[in-house]
Amino acid sequence: MEFCPRCGKLMVPIRKNGKVILKCTGCGYEKEPEGQNNKLIISHKVQHSPQERGIVVIEGKKVNLKATVKAKCPKCGYNRAYFWMVQTRAADEPSTRFFKCARCGYVWREYD
Repeated sequence: MEFCPRCGKLMVPIRKNGKVILKCTGCGYEKEPEGQNNKLIISHKVQHSPQERGIVVIEGKKVNLKATVKAKCPKCGYNRAYFWMVQTRAADEPSTRFFKCARCGYVWREYD
């Protein structure tokens, strides 16, 4: 991870003219990565098996999702989803409900 010397925002790797460079998300400053051991991964698509689609990792622990509810996926329109709840805000606030589409694996959240 590297930060912009001009504005201090995070610099992300991008491809430009067949080379990988770092570009600032704020001001647009660009530079080439430095050092011999600097390895950058632009993106990596992970393929999941149907058995893995029902597993979520929360704080380093795997959680098998078995409970499904009727919930329409905003991505593919399927009407079944796994769900789980996490306390993402203060203790006096309601929990956030997360849903994962049983067909395509898209994850979305719902607040009260």
